[in-house]
Amino acid sequence: MSIKQRIDSALEAAVAACETRGAPPRLAAAMRHAVFPGGARVRPQLCLAVSAACGDDAPALADGAAAAIELMHCASLVHDDLPCFDDALQRRGLPSVHAKYGERIAVLAGDALIVLAVDVLAGAAEASGAAARRLPSLMRVLAARVGAPFGIVAGQAWECEDWVALPAYQRAKTGALFAAATEMGALAAGGQPQRWRDFGEHLGEAYQVADDIRDVAADEQWLGKPVGRDHKLGRPTAVAEMGMAAALAHFESLVQRSAAAVPAGPGARGLQQLLHAEAERLLPPALVGRCIAPEARSAA
Repeated sequence: MSIKQRIDSALEAAVAACETRGAPPRLAAAMRHAVFPGGARVRPQLCLAVSAACGDDAPALADGAAAAIELMHCASLVHDDLPCFDDALQRRGLPSVHAKYGERIAVLAGDALIVLAVDVLAGAAEASGAAARRLPSLMRVLAARVGAPFGIVAGQAWECEDWVALPAYQRAKTGALFAAATEMGALAAGGQPQRWRDFGEHLGEAYQVADDIRDVAADEQWLGKPVGRDHKLGRPTAVAEMGMAAALAHFESLVQRSAAAVPAGPGARGLQQLLHAEAERLLPPALVGRCIAPEARSAA
């Protein structure tokens, strides 16, 4: 079974468990809408790739960790799109959850996905025999990278403050869950999470810088969500703080730092290839050219 099939299978089983007879049908439908068809599934792919590099001796536990990370990510998107935050009506080319099901159901769907993530991880540990002893460490990492003081919840909370340093905001808003993916992938296979932390954190920060660039330069139809929201909402971004050319250079630097942070081993080359492929998917050459052209004309 491929990595993508493993992820899809774990997520389908998790969401289907919430669609039992007698459950609130709109809540179940909203949860499915939040998770499927899904985006690139970068975080769970990263989790399973790191697990494979560490031996993948408990694949059911790794699948549970990957699914838990993606469910947390989907929950964060549901909440991020709410009227009290971004008020985004579109996500992944479809209506956002609150646009389709209403704000009350969207809040509850996001909450339910967070709880479902915990349940999926615990259930995977129960099915993993001796590897179940790794569950407490996995839970601690997931909690730290999602909650306060430095997880994705903190990243969202920084948007409610009068001022925040851009690196701190990016590390919490996006980098935290990427770090969770690499750390939990290692832990699920009995590896050492601290060896993989920098890889995830640098990649997560690169992902956020790319998102800042795409919010300025990308086409809304291609991106699958509204553009120009960061500027409209007064959010701190790499482009606003550095300028487009410096933001592009910073992105490339973060990609290189992430690649250099991959621990040596049999899976290192594959992970670096995955990293560079993802970097090109985030900022295709045509988009980079479009970003550079206006500044080049201005300099001339």
